[in-house]
Amino acid sequence: MNTINHIIFFLLFTNLIFGQGPPITVETPIMLGLEGSGIRTFGKIISKENATIYVQPIVVPYNISTKFQVGGIFPIKVFNPNGADAVGGFGDLSVFAKYQLYKKDGTAKTFRILAHAKQTFPTGKTSATPPLGTDLYQTYIGLIVGRISSAIGFYSNFGYTITPETDNFIYNFSVSVPLLEQKYPQKQLNTFLELNGKYLIDPEVHTLFLSPGLQFIPGRRILFETSFQIPILQENISTNRTNYMLLIGTRFLIN
Repeated sequence: MNTINHIIFFLLFTNLIFGQGPPITVETPIMLGLEGSGIRTFGKIISKENATIYVQPIVVPYNISTKFQVGGIFPIKVFNPNGADAVGGFGDLSVFAKYQLYKKDGTAKTFRILAHAKQTFPTGKTSATPPLGTDLYQTYIGLIVGRISSAIGFYSNFGYTITPETDNFIYNFSVSVPLLEQKYPQKQLNTFLELNGKYLIDPEVHTLFLSPGLQFIPGRRILFETSFQIPILQENISTNRTNYMLLIGTRFLIN
């Protein structure tokens, strides 16, 4: 009987998580399935005062276990400066790992804490104008926290990035609310309100974006999402400030 109850709980919980959906611009604490893998890609348009930047990262996560996930991020960038020719190519490659430190599940709800590490390599071309990479090795260490139920989801991630030139602190928060009733076959529409902050230590620069988003889940293995990021704080940035950022993407679960 316990085995049957565990199977029923897993099916209901899987339906809940896919119904709630992962946050759009914040790291997710949910790693579904054993030896699962997936693909996430999205187009991101960054409108600045002096240029328009298009970024197309391809994110490939792989679950080694239900507690441990690794993956890679392969970005493609196109810079279109005002009054100059566009420059495009591959950006800086990143590899990451997530490990579940704590999990507490209840009836149609869960609370989880994950450790998160990411290493970025200077693979982007720097001889181009403007450069496609930073020419810096960057190491990120942080935490991911999430409390999710069938009615609402709270997510956050925060951490510290170490580089040879200057370090920075990153903090993100997300609240999600499903608009449709939980049902099977899966179909869900989720709304998100997110905050994305970054504090550069030297020189001191602080940016904060408000990011409302929408996510559509037509089935168990695929979802579509969009987010519009609006700057509400760009402290100590005098030139080439960001006007807005627009994200449109999809995720596909392979296993």
